[in-house]
Amino acid sequence: MPIQNRYEFILYFDVENGNPNGDPDAGNMPRIDPQTGHGIVTDVCLKRKVRNYVEYAKERAQSYDIFVTEGAILNKKLEEAYEACELKKSKKADDDDRMKAQNWVCGHYYDVRTFGAVMDTGEAKCGQVRGPVQLCFARSADPIFQQEITITRMAATNESEKAGENRTMGRKYAVPYALYRVEGFISAKFAQKTGFDEEDLELFWQSLLNMFDQDHSAARGKMAARKLLVFKHDSELGNAPANVLFEKVKARRICGDAPARAYTDYEISIDRQLPAGVELVEML
Repeated sequence: MPIQNRYEFILYFDVENGNPNGDPDAGNMPRIDPQTGHGIVTDVCLKRKVRNYVEYAKERAQSYDIFVTEGAILNKKLEEAYEACELKKSKKADDDDRMKAQNWVCGHYYDVRTFGAVMDTGEAKCGQVRGPVQLCFARSADPIFQQEITITRMAATNESEKAGENRTMGRKYAVPYALYRVEGFISAKFAQKTGFDEEDLELFWQSLLNMFDQDHSAARGKMAARKLLVFKHDSELGNAPANVLFEKVKARRICGDAPARAYTDYEISIDRQLPAGVELVEML
């Protein structure tokens, strides 16, 4: 059965000596808000980590396959839905066929029934699904420092490089330390359309808590989930505006004028006076 409650959540995570989300339009430097200097991590980046965790945890078990994977040809996956439902492909599929295929895709792929997808391409049209789980961009608590580090490579790629005894120079970009906050929403009404249920929800929480531990690399440095706060409403439509709940939680730097270099340099305060019908669950 699909979830019956609306949720909002806040996830704090940090990065130490790493690049949490490079910007390809800026030489892969850490993304920033150019007006304020605050760091940014896109929703797409975070959803990729959730997808990867689910793929590792469930090993593509039935109903937990991942639709958006690296190198995937999405139209072929949509054609599989038509074949499974014994439908005929057409550039102008009727609504009944589209919905039958869409329901199959939602039941088969975890990320579609969670985040949604646009699937009206090719001749196996499955419509557009608006997922119940939506994420905002993550933003750092303070302006970040984009550190540029020069690196060298000792080995040569070809004989001419070796003959010239030239070392290849390169650059890495890193943030010495930053605490990021991402806010998200989970709609019970949209969950009813995709079939997103309580087991899917529990897996999503697990993903947020553990996704960084399955995504370590030298480029990303040390990243970790630090605090996950969930606002649970006792109704489908909710009992309070999301912005009111988000404003209940604030992060404050407590290391004086020194730059923050650890999670302990911040204090997260929570106003626990919540509107009626809303429960705060601290998962981390």
